[in-house]
Parts: sequence; C-alpha cells; structure tokens
Amino acid sequence: MSKDFDYAHSNKNVVWMSQNTNHLHTHEAIQEAIKKSADNREYTKYPLASGLPELRQLILEDLKLPEQDLHITNGGTEALYCLMRHIQPKGSEMITSDPSYFVIHKFAKLGGAKCTDIPIYSKNYRFEIEDIKEAINSKTKSIFFIDPINPLGSTYPESEKRAVCEVAEDHKLWLIDDITYRDFAPNHVLAADILPEKTITAYSVSKNCGLAGMRVGSLVGPKDFIAGIRGTMVSDLGINVVGQRAASAALKTKPEWLPGLLETARRNQEIIKKTVDKIPGAFLPVYPSAASMMIIDISEHNANPQDVQDKLLYEHDIFVRAGNYVSARFGENFIRVSFSIPTEEVKRFAEAFPKVMQELS
Repeated sequence: MSKDFDYAHSNKNVVWMSQNTNHLHTHEAIQEAIKKSADNREYTKYPLASGLPELRQLILEDLKLPEQDLHITNGGTEALYCLMRHIQPKGSEMITSDPSYFVIHKFAKLGGAKCTDIPIYSKNYRFEIEDIKEAINSKTKSIFFIDPINPLGSTYPESEKRAVCEVAEDHKLWLIDDITYRDFAPNHVLAADILPEKTITAYSVSKNCGLAGMRVGSLVGPKDFIAGIRGTMVSDLGINVVGQRAASAALKTKPEWLPGLLETARRNQEIIKKTVDKIPGAFLPVYPSAASMMIIDISEHNANPQDVQDKLLYEHDIFVRAGNYVSARFGENFIRVSFSIPTEEVKRFAEAFPKVMQELS
C-alpha cells in the first residue's frame, strides 16, 4: 500500500478518491488565515497545549454543546488513540462494526484491549440494537459508533441512535460518537444531545473543512472526563498552530461554503450511480450516501477489488480503495470511492471504471 501512496503523491494528475478527503472548497478566508499565521511567524513558538481559545469556542458552537469541554488533538486519529488508552484498559473490550474505520483495532491491540466486531454489511448497513445487546459482556467498556459510517455512507435515524444510547446507559458504557462526516448527512443527530454524561464525540476538520493536511481534531465530552484525558495526550506542546488558524477560519465561514460543497457532492453521487448502474454485477448498497464516500459492491462480478484498485491507479491515475482496508469479513466484496472532489475528476472515474470492469470480466 505504501507503494500506491508514493505513486499517488508523486503524480499531480492522480484523482484522489481513496481517503475521503475534501478537495472542493477553497474559501479565501482559510488561505488568508494560513498566510497571516505564517507572516506573524507563529510557527516559531509552541502553541497553547489546550488549543487556541477561538477554535475551542467555534467547535463547541458548531456542535451546539456549550456545557461540554474539549481537547484539541493532532487530527481525529490521535483523538481516537488517546481515547482508547484512557477508557480501554488491558483485557477490556469495545464493540465495533465491520466494516468500520479499522485503525481502532490497531489502537486497541496496542493497549491490550480487544474489538468485538458486529457485521453490518446487510439489511440497513448499520448496527442492529439486538446485535449490540448480545455482544455486551462483563469486559465491555464502550461502543464505537461511527455516524455517518465509513465506508458505507449509511447514517442513523434519531430513534435508532436513541436506542443505542439507552443500551450504553443501561450497561454503564461509554459511547464514542465519531462524527467525522456529520456535515454531509441531512438531519444528523449527536449522541451527546441524548446521553451527554457518557458520550465522547470525536471531531475532525479534515473531511468537512478540507484540511486533512493540517491534522486538527478534538475530543468533546463531559468536563471531568476531558480533564482526565489530557494526561494521556501524546504531546503537551500543542497542535499545529497554522492548522488551528485555518480550522478557525473554515468554521467561521462554514455557512458560505457548506451549501456548495453539499450540492457538488450530491451531483457527483448521481454521476457515480449512473455509471455503476450500467455495469453488470455491480451495485451501490447505500444510495444516496450520507458521507463523503460510498462503496461499490462488485461481488457478483468476476473482478477482484484489489485488481480494480491497481488498474485504476496505475493505468488511469485514479486512486480508489479496495474493501479489505475497512473490512475483515467483507472486503473482497467492494471498493470504496470518495466523491468530495471536483466533478470533472468524478467524470474521469465514470469513464475509466466501466473499462476496467470490462477488462477484468
């Protein structure tokens, strides 16, 4: 996989549909904030360990959680790592899904904990409440809840999210609400609005604000919990100050750029669906997606997902991901494609994908 990324990063012509990153909006205020920070040579000093006060306030306002506290992290991934070290002691278990954001398994293993995967590649492509109840045992400490779900693009109606919160409360479990793709989902519901005292919200500006390269995220939760988790952070010298300035500018201007982002994402999904519908043995399990990505199931086609990824990348300069990156059980069924990219690049995929599938049939 490192070879693929080396190739993609060294080739400016590559279409990035592999990491769910947002390549769309470039609001001038964000670039101005980056330039101003550089002009002021803020990079010469360690930033505040707790994060810029302005950014902290903007995140709480964005989530409408004024009574909670937060800690700024080096992207959402560091947030999850530190969270795992804090709430999942050696020998404990966490309920997760398959497919999922599988880096959480790596973090659990590092601390001697275990992920209990619930298969969700069927029915509604999300947790079923009875499956969660059956998976809970005396070692369970938390439920890892991605909403909208990476890689499926499915999301939870309020009734189902409330039911999961009730299970967490009944069993005194932490609910980790990973809302990385929240801005793409209509009518999204925060678990913290239902179960504030036992919900930890994992927040990131990588996907919604188009700032993946800046590495800015946060953990949001009850004040006493956040105070305790600060002792597990990797660094006490703060997070990239230029990234924090950019994130602040993005959140302040969000009403200006978000509508256009969502409209382009909707249009791009339509192009992908029309393309997939013409290919025998391929279909979209979840459409429309409530995130910035979707999966294309090719299990009824002869093509292998890894072969599809390789041909698209090395013959057409289009980078998608084979399903084994996000699923142990179902990875051989699908590829994952992200669509928060310019429409012209989606059209390149729409032209190349049928050719690749025909060649691999």
